[in-house]
Amino acid sequence: MIEKRKLHSTAVKHETAVLVAVSTQKQGAEKTKEYLDELAFLATTLGVETVRTFTQNLERADIRTYTGKGKLEEILIFVTANPVDMIIYDDDLTPSQVRNLEAVFKDIKVIDRSLLILDIFAMRAQTAQAKLQVELAQYQYMYPRLTRMWTHLSRQSGVGVGMRGPGETELETDRRIVKDRIAFLKEKLEKVDRQSVTRRKERDRLVRVAIVGYTNVGKSTLMRGLSKADVFAENRLFATVDSTVRKVNMENIPFLLTDTVGFIRKLPTTLIESFKSTLDEVREADILLHVVDISHQSFEEHLDVVNKTLVEIGAADKPTVLIFNKIDLYKPAFNDETLAEEDQPVATSESILEQLKRSYIADKADRVVFISAEKKENIDELRNVIFTLVKEKHFAIYPNWLDLGYTAVQTEE
Repeated sequence: MIEKRKLHSTAVKHETAVLVAVSTQKQGAEKTKEYLDELAFLATTLGVETVRTFTQNLERADIRTYTGKGKLEEILIFVTANPVDMIIYDDDLTPSQVRNLEAVFKDIKVIDRSLLILDIFAMRAQTAQAKLQVELAQYQYMYPRLTRMWTHLSRQSGVGVGMRGPGETELETDRRIVKDRIAFLKEKLEKVDRQSVTRRKERDRLVRVAIVGYTNVGKSTLMRGLSKADVFAENRLFATVDSTVRKVNMENIPFLLTDTVGFIRKLPTTLIESFKSTLDEVREADILLHVVDISHQSFEEHLDVVNKTLVEIGAADKPTVLIFNKIDLYKPAFNDETLAEEDQPVATSESILEQLKRSYIADKADRVVFISAEKKENIDELRNVIFTLVKEKHFAIYPNWLDLGYTAVQTEE
């Protein structure tokens, strides 16, 4: 039988990596660079230093080795001449690609984007439920790659990036045993999911508000500001993996506020499937607070990624407050100057931000707020918007609740 695996929270040593990406017609050079920057940030989250990046312009990734033969040779020369622990690819690799690349790079670990994200989730998971969810996602990821992964693990010792999986097992471990483990984890998680549903039903029937958004946009900082509770916040990707729920009171109307796991581009489908119970907090919410980091150059793409994920999990039809965070850090991109009003001789950050406000508010009525959760700018305005929606939902549930009026909004833990 497979040994009971252990999730590890730190790498045993400082590791180095090179990053590899393919720039296609669909994904141009500028977008590829941005994706590699995000990949480097993911690696940094695990304490891995990026020492070099490689890109290649191709119509599509090579089905055998991802990059072409010439670029592959260039990467091999570099990693042979320099201390490199792993090669991280910005896209998912097929089992045959991994097998071919490992044959080229020998004992240097070959990691793709999904495995890197799974490793971060393994490091961040705190509750028993989250650990089960991550373990299931890891096994589902490994199943089609079983032959190479098990031989790969048998060559490696210790713990490091890509090594937080279900533990080192005997080489003869086969698909049947792994399949049995997946079935066991699914059954165990179904039991946990049923218990979670029961717990949610046993809570007071309060309005449920869930904070959603791309990873590292300031959701936990906002949660802390709205609930006045001690919620972990860090400038790292996926600082939150386990959902955090707090009871909040505004004008004597209580509601539940939930901080959820962040979304990201190319999020492994196995994670979405495994984190069903966690995502149920989003699906079962009455109101969503969609937080966007407006200071990020790709905030519109991040917004789109989250919206598409909400559609995928069946939560796109809920009343949503669109919250543009980090306005204190906002710096317009060069082409944003077109947003400035025609009668302004010079487009400033303030004028462009104001134009963005008008544009989004015109499209989303009064459910758009621009804030700085860190600096506490416009937080009262946001509370008023949230209170209006919560109050409406609350009185739909409790029509005889005493209406105390709407003045200053107070929040308590």
